[in-house]
Amino acid sequence: MHIVANEPSLAFYRLQEHVRKALPPMVDKRIEVLKLHQELQGRCYDVEYAVSAVKSIENAEQSFQNTQELLRNALFTKQQMRYKESRRSNKEPTSVYKRLSAHITLDLPDLPEISDALRETAFKVESIMTQARTSNVPSGMDNN
Repeated sequence: MHIVANEPSLAFYRLQEHVRKALPPMVDKRIEVLKLHQELQGRCYDVEYAVSAVKSIENAEQSFQNTQELLRNALFTKQQMRYKESRRSNKEPTSVYKRLSAHITLDLPDLPEISDALRETAFKVESIMTQARTSNVPSGMDNN
């Protein structure tokens, strides 16, 4: 019994049986570990990139302050231009269209095609109203 149990061919059979049962799950686990390692490495690169982005944002503080200062200057200049325009328009005789547009506070984007069309339309409306005024005013009332 001792000889049969310790026979080399039987031992090799038992080793082969053990390897056949244990090797496939080990290979599957190794493949899974390699996939997880690749995913982990990718996420580490992402974290490193995010950290470098945060550090570059910290270094960009001066740029943001410059941009903020430029925006303040632009707003101040716009206010000055509006003030000068309002003083200039108070000195000039105002048309009905200009008085109406002074009450509209809608800021539209600068569209050259639309602004040209609006300018032409405003000019036509003003000229029609001027013609209507001059044709309806008696000759004796022109001096007022």
